[in-house]
Amino acid sequence: MSASPATTQFPVRVFGGPTALFEYGGLRFLTDPTFDAPRTYPAPPGAPALTKTAPSTGTPADLGPVDVVLLSHDEHDDNLDNAGRALLADIPLTLTTTGGGARLGKKAKGLADWESIELDRPGGGTLTVTAVPAIHGPGTREEVEPIAGQVIGFVLTGEDLPTVYVSGDNASLDAVREIAERFTPIDTAILFAGAPRFAEIFDGGLIVLDSAQAAEATEILGARRVVPVHFDSWSHFTEGRDELEAAFTAAGLADRLQLS
Repeated sequence: MSASPATTQFPVRVFGGPTALFEYGGLRFLTDPTFDAPRTYPAPPGAPALTKTAPSTGTPADLGPVDVVLLSHDEHDDNLDNAGRALLADIPLTLTTTGGGARLGKKAKGLADWESIELDRPGGGTLTVTAVPAIHGPGTREEVEPIAGQVIGFVLTGEDLPTVYVSGDNASLDAVREIAERFTPIDTAILFAGAPRFAEIFDGGLIVLDSAQAAEATEILGARRVVPVHFDSWSHFTEGRDELEAAFTAAGLADRLQLS
């Protein structure tokens, strides 16, 4: 028996860091575009510097046409760098935070938590992108956002399409539980991981999921496939491929993990 359209897995191309490209419902989506060469970015006063340690595995020229950027936030260079900002000018629509929508200009649309937008599919019909909560650090949104800024994730749904979750830079399993209450099971979860930490903020606490939490999020979401991103190519990540494989194996979820 062949798989139904709703459970058929589609290719996801990961470029390193948080950047992934996939086609869904006939539209091509790109997450958090980062294509700069390795470098250290100037840090605002009191903020930690960000250092990119490895080049992306492709260039903007390799992308082909992109219809929509799903931008979890625009304020950190490891989620939107100089090359990524330049790329936005050529892409019809960028979905991001409400603050980012105001900062990035007329091609960007900011979405609040649980706000949805319908997009026309090339073959007819529509698909829906819903903004979902994300918290970029340990604690409540009220505690975290003044330090780390506003972040959102996304859930993509459509008739005869799989349900896709793009987490963005989220460190909150409580947020994952809220999302699961509305959207479980998830067919493909693009989970930002890597256990990033900075001694200068949140007392070195996690600002995105670690590997064990990514496995726990998989269970909460009932995710059939997990494509981890944002766990390599930057110096502030403390866990990578080996830790992800070990955590998913320990949780009995190794068959759901797709590493590029």
